[in-house]
Amino acid sequence: MKFIHTSDWHLGKSLEGHSRIEEQEKFCDDFVNIVNANDIDLVIIAGDIYDTSNPPAQAEKLFYKTVSRLANNGERCVLIIAGNHDNPERLAAITPLAHEQGIIVLGYPLSSTEKSKYKGFEILEAKEGCLKIEVNGEKATIITLPYPSEKRLNEAIGTPSSDEEAQKTYSERVGQIFRDLEENFEDDTINLAVSHIFVVGGECTDSERPIQLGGSLLVEKKDLPTKAQYIALGHLHKPQKASHRLNAYYSGSPLQYSKDERSYAKGANIVELKAGESPVIQSIYFKDYKPIEVFKCDGIEEAIKICEDNKDRDIWSYFEIKTEHVINQSDIKKMKELLDDIIEIRPIIISDYEEEEIDVKEKSMGELFKEFYQFSTGFEPRGELMDLFLGIISEEGDLENETN
Repeated sequence: MKFIHTSDWHLGKSLEGHSRIEEQEKFCDDFVNIVNANDIDLVIIAGDIYDTSNPPAQAEKLFYKTVSRLANNGERCVLIIAGNHDNPERLAAITPLAHEQGIIVLGYPLSSTEKSKYKGFEILEAKEGCLKIEVNGEKATIITLPYPSEKRLNEAIGTPSSDEEAQKTYSERVGQIFRDLEENFEDDTINLAVSHIFVVGGECTDSERPIQLGGSLLVEKKDLPTKAQYIALGHLHKPQKASHRLNAYYSGSPLQYSKDERSYAKGANIVELKAGESPVIQSIYFKDYKPIEVFKCDGIEEAIKICEDNKDRDIWSYFEIKTEHVINQSDIKKMKELLDDIIEIRPIIISDYEEEEIDVKEKSMGELFKEFYQFSTGFEPRGELMDLFLGIISEEGDLENETN
């Protein structure tokens, strides 16, 4: 059996207010082509389909269209679990229609599907947290654990009934679920596990929403399903192996979702498996549809030159500009005219100011505020901000006169 492991699509996510939907549409098209070109039997999406629990309609439409193309009316099995960004009920709302096409959507821990036969595969057995499928004469047992928040965990397995149970850590309780589900594994089937959890030692990025609170929602490596031939994980955006001993992998997100995700390629794992054998894992890589660039410049002249050199590139850009003076609005305007989608222009003031006496009476409060604001932010205060400040100063003056 050949399957592809992906996760953390975060459809609908923006970059500091800038939509990424066009990049996500390109990725989804390419992903469908990759799946078809590699003759994939099973698609696993390990959580965080959307970026929020209330995704925009355009993101939902893109998701429905993509998974429908992947399943191709039951020719291929598509397995989806909820992540910490997803609303389990909203994600699973499409289950009646999805099930007809061979798309399995599991929202909560210990969710289950139904037995059914499709053009390209059959669901032989469906239990809480486990399903058994057959594809081209090959059988697979798949145990699943969608994102288990403490609340969802308690709803799935019940609140602790004794002091001993109450003293078990979050990781131990997750481990117990995995051990119970592993009882479904068989020697003559391919044995897989799919979950959306944060394994201890995982390398984070800035774009992930933390699911651990002071370490309380971390899962120890010893509590992973040790009998699984491959463990498909979601949550962390950097592709990585979660355990030296086990075949536990994070596929990572398909796009760069923050500045610190620029240093490695994005992709997915294509895995070939037979019962009782080690997996053959191939890492495949996605296109970088619109790279995030961070430019560190010695002065505004270099920044403008960089904008000129990159004006024909489709990129997101951040600028850090060393300067002895406040960057004026005309230079900022010139940069933005040359280069689209500049996310941030951050001045780094490098002057060593000598102490000097300033007679504040020589300058108005408005001038002093304007200079302070420019020094602090690199921008001139907007008209309404100046009006607000001057209004406050005027009111203060009136009160002082009344007091005197």
